[in-house]
Amino acid sequence: MSRPRVGFLGTGWIGRNRMAAMLATGAIEAAAICDPSSECADEAMAIAPGAEVLSSLEAMLDHDLDGIVIATPSGLHAEQAIATLEHGIAVFCQKPLGRNAAEAAAVVEAARRADRLLAVDLSYRHTAAAKALATLLADGALGHVFAADLVFHNAYGPDKPWFYDRAQSGGGCLIDLGVHLVDLLLWLLGFPAVERFDAQLLARGSPSGTDDVEDYAVAQFTLAAGTVVRLACSWRLPAGQEAVIKASFYGTAGGATMHNVDGSFYDFEALRFSGTSREVLVAPPDAWGGRAAAAWAERLARDGGFDPQAERLVDVAAVLDRIYAAAQPSPTGSKTRSTIVPRGPRE
Repeated sequence: MSRPRVGFLGTGWIGRNRMAAMLATGAIEAAAICDPSSECADEAMAIAPGAEVLSSLEAMLDHDLDGIVIATPSGLHAEQAIATLEHGIAVFCQKPLGRNAAEAAAVVEAARRADRLLAVDLSYRHTAAAKALATLLADGALGHVFAADLVFHNAYGPDKPWFYDRAQSGGGCLIDLGVHLVDLLLWLLGFPAVERFDAQLLARGSPSGTDDVEDYAVAQFTLAAGTVVRLACSWRLPAGQEAVIKASFYGTAGGATMHNVDGSFYDFEALRFSGTSREVLVAPPDAWGGRAAAAWAERLARDGGFDPQAERLVDVAAVLDRIYAAAQPSPTGSKTRSTIVPRGPRE
C-alpha cells in the first residue's frame, strides 16, 4: 500500500527536525514543502529530495496530500490548521495550537467534523524521564500527590521578532514554554480539574502590560485532589546555565522529579526520592525530540481519523488562559478565580 503523502508548511530548524523524524519511521512520504525562505526550503529538500516546493498553503491543499505539518508563527496555527482539516487533510502542528483556548477549541472541532487526525508537538511527555514519572504516578507509588513544582527557564529566549508581538504569538514565555509544563502536569496526573489561580507576569523586571509580552511568569493553582502547583518560566533569565527544566512531584509516600542535566535542553534524568535518599530511574542519552512527530506519522499511516485525545489540547490552552487572566486585576481590583473542568475522555 502507498504511504500517506505529507506536506511540510514551514521548514525552519524545528520543521526540518520533525520532517526527518517522520521520514525515519518509513511510514510517510514527504510530498511537498512550503517556506518563504528559499534557504530553509533548500535545506528541507536535502532531507526530502523527492518533495515538490510549493508557494503557499493553498497550493498544498490542492496537492493531493494526506497530512500537513505546520511549523509557522503561532498566530497562524489555528487558521492554517482549520483550513487544512476542512480540506480533509490531517494536521500535526507546532505548539501552541492556538493563541487561546477558543482558537484551540475551533481547531479541535474542525478535526472532529472532518474526522481527521490532529496532534500537537508537545514533545516533553515523550521523554523517557517523563514516561518513568508516568509509571510511578499511575501506580500510586508516591501516595497522595500534594505538591508539584514546574520550571522552564530558557537563558536565551526566541530570536524571531514575531515572538514579541502579542497578536502573532498570543503571549510570551508562558505560552511558549509554560505550555509544555502545563501539558506535562495534566498528562501525568490524568487531566484533573484545575482551580484557584494566582499569577504574576513580568516584562524586563516590571509587570507586563497589554502592549508587551512577558519574559518571566510565575503562577500557583490547585488541582481537584488538592495538589498545589507552582509554575515558573522565563526567557533570558540569568540562571548560570543555558536552561533549567524541571517537573517535580511530592506525595505522602515519596517524591519524584525529571530535570535537565547540566543546563542541557536535551538531556534529562528522572529520580525517585524517599526521605533524603534518591534513586536514578532514567539517565541520558535519550533521543526523544522527534518522537511526537514520529508517533503522528505512524498513526496517520494506520488510521487518519479523529483522535478524541485532541480534546486535551483545549484543556491545556484553558489553563494558560486562566493564568493570563489571573495576572490581570478584575475591575474590583481583585484577582479572578475559577475552576477548569477537563473536556473529553480520559486516557
